[in-house]
Amino acid sequence: MNKTRISRVGEEIKKELSLVLQRGLKDPRVGFVTVTDVEVSSDLQLAKVYVSIFGSEEQRKASLSGLTKAKGYLRTEIGKRVKLRHIPDFVFKLDESIDYGSKIESILRDISTGEEKQDES
Repeated sequence: MNKTRISRVGEEIKKELSLVLQRGLKDPRVGFVTVTDVEVSSDLQLAKVYVSIFGSEEQRKASLSGLTKAKGYLRTEIGKRVKLRHIPDFVFKLDESIDYGSKIESILRDISTGEEKQDES
């Protein structure tokens, strides 16, 4: 299938899924969740939804399980909003890139403050 169509479908699902998670999902297990990326398979049967979840490790696990339980509701809502013949099945994955980026930033900050302390000595 055309790669531009696949990427457009992924972006549309990402946009609508973000709106549904903000406004429509009432599950108390699902905390502050941000959809960072959606990768749709070439046959549009599967969509990997990468989410960033704010909170502790237990809250992340609870939010992921809440999202997995709400998969049917989310597919129904996306089906109402996105005009596709078949709505792909969602697989929720935790996006670790934001945590990794903040870890790298703190390491670089520590290195720069260490160099400033050496310059002062």
